Amino acid sequence: MSLGVESRHVGTVYVVKCAGRIASGEESKVLDEALQRGLREFNRIVLNLAEVKYIDSAGMGLLVRFLWHLRNRHGDLRLAEPAPFVTSLLAMTKLSSVFHTYSSEEAAIVSFLQESVQGTAESENSGPRVLFLDPTADTCAFVRAVLGRNGYRVLSTGLMGDAKILLSASSVDIIVLGPDCSNAMLTPATLEVLRRLAPAAKTVVLEREFKSRAAEEAGMALLERIQAINPA
Repeated sequence: MSLGVESRHVGTVYVVKCAGRIASGEESKVLDEALQRGLREFNRIVLNLAEVKYIDSAGMGLLVRFLWHLRNRHGDLRLAEPAPFVTSLLAMTKLSSVFHTYSSEEAAIVSFLQESVQGTAESENSGPRVLFLDPTADTCAFVRAVLGRNGYRVLSTGLMGDAKILLSASSVDIIVLGPDCSNAMLTPATLEVLRRLAPAAKTVVLEREFKSRAAEEAGMALLERIQAINPA
């Protein structure tokens, strides 16, 4: 069985879900590439091992390597939903005292969100906190960069379920719904859920044309929209 990986970001946390074998060769290469993509922007990573069936010594070495690399960057690699054989493996190798493990993916994510964000770009800002919801990674990266450079503290995600986790763990001042949010995300019922989780937050909905506008124009328009509802 080869290794399948799915990755996404939840605020300042990068989540990688694995299914299959973490073993030397192509499987380790797939996971290495997924973790390297996360390291480009994040230093806090959750690795979901619920569907992992086998880990060899090289695979465990890969996890240890990324763990120490992240801790040297003031981050961490945390394991979620380890199968019983993984728990036994960690105990046998005495790595259970090195890795932080959690019974659920949400618990691992929240453990990061409840900690200080020291070492992240957000810690340099003191402006209003913005939650940006959009399934397109590049749009999220653009909005994080524009708002972050202008002093805002930005959390972003592509899934409504993850948005609920972020709102449960963090207070936000503004919620921005991106241009690729589906109609299901924009229903009155969904908006009511967001309002209930963040009753004081103001909401901005970006038009579909936002992502096709010139970057400078789109960035200025975004700042104007936010400043109009939340003047400094």
